[in-house]
Amino acid sequence: MKATPLAMVMASALSLAACTTPSGPVEVTRFVAPDRVTELGSGPIFVESAPGGESDSLALAPYKAAVAEELRRLGYSESDRAGAGQIARVSLVRYVVGSGGKRSPVSVGVGVGGSTGSYGSGVGLGIGINLGGGAKDRLGTELSVAITDAASGTSLWEGRADFQPPEDSPLARGTANAQTVASALFREFPGNNGETIEVEVTE
Repeated sequence: MKATPLAMVMASALSLAACTTPSGPVEVTRFVAPDRVTELGSGPIFVESAPGGESDSLALAPYKAAVAEELRRLGYSESDRAGAGQIARVSLVRYVVGSGGKRSPVSVGVGVGGSTGSYGSGVGLGIGINLGGGAKDRLGTELSVAITDAASGTSLWEGRADFQPPEDSPLARGTANAQTVASALFREFPGNNGETIEVEVTE
């Protein structure tokens, strides 16, 4: 199949296999429609931004690319929307956890707002903050994906990955961050309905 723009973005992804320093776990929560499990993991699928997000955002592009790569690895084939049997909607929230544990939104060219499915309403991120603070600050990523049946809109699978590496970690932003959270999100796909797991990562 001809390479898509999303696939081309992933070509420069950093390899997690070369990482050696612990960077904290990715917390993953997943919901699966029990009677539709056999429909997951194969067939044509279209990856798009979730409603309420910035569909053309450059910040979201590496995350959509990472999700598309994971879906291909699982057995899906990427398709245009018209030919897709399933739709994967991607949303992203970026935030900072300060040394006191307070979570603040961030807008530094690396994140967009948006949330869908079982995880609540969308939240736009437009507050810029200084990331040059203490070493204990963590730069968080919350990646959510909802897979639905293209014809009926029925929810088949929903997942959320939450990762909070140190702000100065090479896994805190960009393609490496996108690959890390997407890989954790689809670990042992589709998982069990309602489960929350922790996936350890290193840098």
